[in-house]
Amino acid sequence: MPWTWRFEKADGRVTAGPADLPEETFTTQADAESWVGENWRVLAAGGVAQVTLLEDETLIYGPMSLSPAG
Repeated sequence: MPWTWRFEKADGRVTAGPADLPEETFTTQADAESWVGENWRVLAAGGVAQVTLLEDETLIYGPMSLSPAG
């Protein structure tokens, strides 16, 4: 089952990620989570406010804010 991140604005509208960071499909949840952990700053700088993790079309969790805590 493929795992993907849905990129969203703060109001929940779906948005494209930054042009220099194409959307990816992952073979495991751990790979997807590692990727977003490595790239959240680039996503946030590119206008993505939050992300939602999907397995196929099934919501796993989210939305998860990309704003730094505090």
